[in-house]
Amino acid sequence: MKNPTLLIVDDDRSTREGLENAMKRKYEIYAAESAERALEILADAPIDIVLSDIRMPGMDGLTLLHRILARTPQPACVLMTAYGSIDKAVEAIKQGASDYIAKPYSLDDLEMRIQKALRARTIEAENRSLRSQLDDKYGLEAMVGSSEPMQSVFDLIRQIAPTQATVTVLGESGTGKELVARAIHGLSPRSKAPFVPVHCASLSQNLMESELFGHEKGAFTGASERRIGRFEIADGGTLFLDEVSEIDPATQTKLLRVLEERCFERVGGNKTIEVDIRLIVATNKNLKQLVEKGVFRDDLYFRLNVVSIELPPLRERRSDIPLLCNSFIHELSERNAKPVLSLSPEAAKLLEACAWPGNVRELRNIIEKMVVLAKGPRLTARDVPPEIRNVTENVKRNADSTSGMAGVVPSSMEQVERMMIATALENHAGNRTKAALQLGISRRTLHRKLQQYRLAETQGGKTQTESVK
Repeated sequence: MKNPTLLIVDDDRSTREGLENAMKRKYEIYAAESAERALEILADAPIDIVLSDIRMPGMDGLTLLHRILARTPQPACVLMTAYGSIDKAVEAIKQGASDYIAKPYSLDDLEMRIQKALRARTIEAENRSLRSQLDDKYGLEAMVGSSEPMQSVFDLIRQIAPTQATVTVLGESGTGKELVARAIHGLSPRSKAPFVPVHCASLSQNLMESELFGHEKGAFTGASERRIGRFEIADGGTLFLDEVSEIDPATQTKLLRVLEERCFERVGGNKTIEVDIRLIVATNKNLKQLVEKGVFRDDLYFRLNVVSIELPPLRERRSDIPLLCNSFIHELSERNAKPVLSLSPEAAKLLEACAWPGNVRELRNIIEKMVVLAKGPRLTARDVPPEIRNVTENVKRNADSTSGMAGVVPSSMEQVERMMIATALENHAGNRTKAALQLGISRRTLHRKLQQYRLAETQGGKTQTESVK
C-alpha cells in the first residue's frame, strides 16, 4: 500500500523543509508556501491530510480550512498555531478541523495527532462508503430481478466475487454493467478499499494514459504538478474500466503490462510503481471481433477474458419490469416529494410490451417522468408517455392482425424497438442526441441500431426503412 499524502502549508521556508525532511519516510509530501498555492495542489492531487499554519500572509489557515471543507472528498486537517492563537484553533475544531497543535511542538506529538486525524478520516470514509452502498442498493435498481436470466447473473456474481479473477461484463447500454462491477467489489475481500470507475469513452487518447497512470510535473504542456492516476488511487481495491474497447492501442500495451507485472511508470516518470488491484472491465461491443479487425490486442483480450458475465437486455427479462417499476416508483416518488404509490395493471402492460432499446436506464427515465408529472397517487395508462403508449398500441394491433402467422412474437419485439427509435427521432426532428437521451442510450448505440434496423433519416425528422437489395 502506498504512503498517505501529506500537504504541508507554511509561509516559513525553514519550517516547511524541516517538516518535509522529518515526514518524508512515512508520507508522500507536497509543500505549499501559501494557502493559495495549497488550493492549487488540492485541485490536482489526492491529499489525505493537510498540515497548515494558521497565521500566513494573504489567505490565512482558517480561510483555507473553510475552502477545504467545501471540497469532496475532504482531506483531514491539522492546524499549527502559536500559543497566543489557541482560541482560533479551538474555533477551527468546532468548524471541522481534525486537530490542532501549539508551537513549539515535538515531532512525536505531531506524528501522533496526524495519525489520529488519518484514522478518524478512514472511519468517516468507511461510513460514507456504507451509506453509498445502501444508496446503490435502493437507488440503482438495475440489479432487481426474479427472472431466471437475472438469477443466473446473481449466482455468478456470488461465485466470482471472493476470487481475484479479472472480470469482463458484457451487455447492451443501460443494462447495469457498472452496478454488477460494484456488486462484485462489495462482496469481495477488497470491499473496504476503493472502487474506482473510469468511463473510457469520455476520455480522449491524449488524456487516457495520464488518467489511468498519472503523470509527473513537466511531463507535457500543462502538466504543472504531479497527478496520481486511477491505478494508484485504486491500490488495494477494484478498478472498473467501462467501455474498455475505446482504449487506444498505445494505452492497451501499457495496460497489458500492468496486468502481467502489476507495475507501471507515470507519464514522464521513471519510478516504477507497484499496485495491487482487481480489474473489472465492461463493454457493449464484441471484443473478439475487434481483435479480428486488428483494433484490439489479442493478448490483452485473453488477459481480460478470464471470467465474463453477460447481462440480458430488458426485453429478454420482461417479467422483471413490474418489479423494476415498483422499485423506481418508491425511490423517485420519495426523491421528488410526490405521493405516488402504485402502478395500474393497464400501465404495467403497456410498459411490459416495450422493447426498451435503452434497457433499465431508459425504463427508469420513463418512470421518473411519469412520477414527476403524475396527478394522483396511482400511475395509470394515461400517465404513460405518448412515445411509449403509441408504439405499444400499434404493435399490439399489428400482432392481432397477424395472429396465426409463424414467428409473430420475435418479429413484434424487433418491431417495437424499431418503432420506438423511429418515434424518438420524429419527436426530436431527427436530432440523434436528443433521441438517444429519450431512449436512455448513447448516441453511438443509437447510430449502431440505426444501421442494424436500416433506418435512415429523411427531411423533417421523419424516418423510413431502407430497402434491402
